[in-house]
Amino acid sequence: MVNILKRRWQLAKVRSGDGSALRDYRFWQVFSRSLFFLDLASPEGNRSYAVDVRHLTDAKTRKQHDNAEGRPPAALYRDGVQVARSNLPTAFPVPGGVIEVAISAFGLKRMHFVPDLGGERVLRPHPRSQEGLRARFGDRFPRTSAVIGTVALVILLAALVVNVLHVAEVVTHSPAIAERVGTFVSPIHLPTWANVTLIVAALLSGVDRALRLQHNRFIDVVSS
Repeated sequence: MVNILKRRWQLAKVRSGDGSALRDYRFWQVFSRSLFFLDLASPEGNRSYAVDVRHLTDAKTRKQHDNAEGRPPAALYRDGVQVARSNLPTAFPVPGGVIEVAISAFGLKRMHFVPDLGGERVLRPHPRSQEGLRARFGDRFPRTSAVIGTVALVILLAALVVNVLHVAEVVTHSPAIAERVGTFVSPIHLPTWANVTLIVAALLSGVDRALRLQHNRFIDVVSS
């Protein structure tokens, strides 16, 4: 039921596109734009879809995205023509399913085609985008990429443990809680330089996972 209501809410935010053409991806947009592609078969024949996400769209423009002068955070293109646009998170309807799009503090966390019959797959990133460059690195150096991914996961897990212990210590030192359950002292107390290093490493790990569209609601909360 929750998933059904969530899907309806996301679909309700989608508005008709303005019919504009998909603009070419420029190298200076690598930190401000994500572009993904999906080829689907339809009764009219094979169609090429693209999802264009503008990360730096400001709040004012987001509110105006239904107007001609506004630029939506996310837009769906069919054969190079804008057919839908929406705020995020959203779900764009396409033949046979939907394209789910969502962002986190460090980039995309969802860019998946979800068929009506079940399953899902990630869309194909533009080769010059951040996600495309990271995917190309993974293809060229699969072992190194796997090691980086594992290290990123371990760092986030370590940061999660440290944060949970610290929060537990702070909460149980509240007089009202201490009287009922006692106090807890974290066994891990890092020096300032180690805390800073862990924070920076967790942020970088979060960025790497976002570029690979890897997201876990519990683990990645540390980096966001």
